[in-house]
Parts: sequence; C-alpha cells; structure tokens
Amino acid sequence: MKRSIPMAAAAVAVALLATACGNSSDSANSGNTPSKSKSSQSVGSSDGTTTDASATDAATLRANLTGLLHDHVWLAGNALQTAVLQKGDLKNKQVTGAVAALDENSVELSKAIGAAYPDAEAPFLASWRQHIGFFVDYTLGKATKDKAKSDKAMKDLDGYRTGFGQLINSVVPELPADAVAEELKPHVASLLTAIDAAVANDPTFQSKLAVSSEHMVMTAGILADGIAKNKKMDGDAMGTASTTRATLTGQLNDHVWLAGNALQTAVRQGGNLKDKQVTGAVKALDDNSVALSKTIGSVYPDAEAPFLASWRQHIGFFVDYTLGKATKDKAKSDKAMKDLDGYRTGFGQLINSVVPELPADAVAEELKPHVASLLTAIDAAVANDPTFQSKLADSAAHMTMTGAVLTGGIVANKKITD
Repeated sequence: MKRSIPMAAAAVAVALLATACGNSSDSANSGNTPSKSKSSQSVGSSDGTTTDASATDAATLRANLTGLLHDHVWLAGNALQTAVLQKGDLKNKQVTGAVAALDENSVELSKAIGAAYPDAEAPFLASWRQHIGFFVDYTLGKATKDKAKSDKAMKDLDGYRTGFGQLINSVVPELPADAVAEELKPHVASLLTAIDAAVANDPTFQSKLAVSSEHMVMTAGILADGIAKNKKMDGDAMGTASTTRATLTGQLNDHVWLAGNALQTAVRQGGNLKDKQVTGAVKALDDNSVALSKTIGSVYPDAEAPFLASWRQHIGFFVDYTLGKATKDKAKSDKAMKDLDGYRTGFGQLINSVVPELPADAVAEELKPHVASLLTAIDAAVANDPTFQSKLADSAAHMTMTGAVLTGGIVANKKITD
C-alpha cells in the first residue's frame, strides 16, 4: 500500500462520521482544543451540512506529506544502519533491500509533488536522491574514520539545502527559498546525529531517529501550506484540525517503525530482551506510546491513561508473536494473533466510549490492516528477508488512514472548524 495525494483517507473518515450521524456528544469539554473563527468548506456531504476541517484537500495533502517524510527519515536511517551493520558492504542483500525501499519512498514523494506540479516531478526526484547520497557519504566517512569524506558530505548537505530551497521556490513562489533551506536544518542535523549513533552502535539510535522523524511534521506543514495556497485548495493546512491530523499521522507512523525496528533488533540479538540494543529500541517505542497517549489526553484528559495501557498491551502481543515465530513456537504465535484480534474489539470500544462519533466496530475494522501488515513485516524480519523495510513501509502507510479516521471523530466531537 502506497501513499498518494488523492482523498481516499478523507473519504473514509467522512464515511465513518456519516454512520454515526446524530451520535455526537456535547458533554466533552471543547475548551481543551483551541479553535479559530475561520471555517473550512464542507467536504464529503451532499447537503453541505457535514463539515470536517481535517478532511479538506489541504489537510489531506499535509497528512500524506507527513507520512511520506516520516517514512523518508526511517527508511534512510534504517538503510544507513543496515550498511553499518554489514560493514559497508553495499552489495549485501539486506543493504540493497533497504536501499530499494528508501528509493521507492523517494519516487513516491516525487509523484506526490508531481501530482500538483508535473514538470517538477523529475527535478525533485533527482534533487532528493542527491541529498540521500550525501548522507551515505557521511556514513561511510564516519564508519571508516575518513574525516575528509564526512566533512565534505556535511558541506555538500549544507549546500544542498540552498539548492533545494531554490527548486521549491521556483515551483511554489509562496515558499521563500531561504525559508525552505532553513527548515531543512533540523532534518540534516538530527539525521546526522542518528547516523553517529548507528556508527557508534549506541543503543539510543532509535530514539535519535525518532527525534529526526518528528521534525517532518513541521516540514510537511510548511510544504503543504505553500502548495495549498498556490493551488487554492480548500481548507487550512496549518489549522487546528489539519495539525491534529498531521500530528496523529506522524506519531502513528513512528509507532510502526519503532515497533518493527524494536522487534527486528530483538530477532537480530537472538531474542535477548535484556540486550542494550533491544532495551534501547524498546524504550524509544514506549516513548512514542506515551507521546501518543498525551496527544489523546490533550483533548480527552480522562482517556490518556486507559489509552496508554491499551496501546502498550497490543505491543506486548506483537512481541509474543515475534518470539513465537523466532522460536518456532506455533502455539505462542497463534495465541498472539488471537489476542491481537480480540484487542481490536476492546480498543474500538475504548475509542467509542470517548468519541461516540467513531463506531466501535468501525475502529476495530480500521485496525485490521495495521495488525496484518505489521505481522507480515515481522515474518520478514524473522526470516531475514531483505524486503523487510519495504514491508514495514507498507505497514506504516496504513497509518495515514488510521490518523484520518481518529481525527475525523475528534474534529466532529470537539466541533473544530479550522
């Protein structure tokens, strides 16, 4: 499953809201979510009475770019770490598989840009691939203690920011070249920090990569805002509803990558859950769970703790499945699958108890692709299949839809109009 600019996610969110029409609750404290006076156009309803500010073209564009840019960071970091673990052997199957997955993401990003600006698709792809090459050079320089090589790569990345800003500005005049170049600073700096951790075999690598990924919410927002204004799209790419959807999309996307990476690390370390690399990856994953719960809690304070407990529970089931598969304990992996299936029902009921606009069955159904695709990725990790990164990217892609569904319910429940 690949992300694209079309409105599929928004359509599903609106459809879910339609099934719950008339169930909205006025009892929630709407003061928890600030709202501006400007309202968006009606989306997805024939009579113009259903307004979902999180499902506008601008909001959908931002969410899709958020997912793709988050994927870029994880795929780049994972590919570079894989190259380090394989001692710089760029012909190793694990490395070539990870690099192929990274390039697929670059192509997807270029097509997302090309959907709005066809003539920019090829130049964007060439430019994007170029900066990935500079990260590769930096990694190889660091891994071989070739300071001249790593220093040159840093200089090349600094120059790249300027050229990329000019490219974007030439297509979207609403985005100043200097501002775009400045926005790339955290991306470059934080990914270099993560690469340093990978080279040093530092167990905080996953946490550092997560920090780098988090910057992409703002980068996607800036790009989407400029494109939306240039193309006169409906909605506000930087409004409360759009930002909520982008934040949830990013955090859910990170959940998949952090879970997949932690489970692959456990497999790589022979199932030793006390290994420093494993505990570091697990901590990064749990930090993401806490961040997700706080996002939910910022809107529904009483739901923060139950959400966190429920979310941690389903991660435990994925761990059980992985250990079962890795040790060929079919009873253990089968039980984990059954537990995950039951979890979907309980999670749906939890969300519905907080957001009546989201039917429990619909939420449970929405989790099916998440569970199935992550299990597929885990199978690839256990089998040391070089397509693991591609399968994990497919799983992460489902999170754009999940983020849209959850945000659609929150927006309706809290009556957010921008």
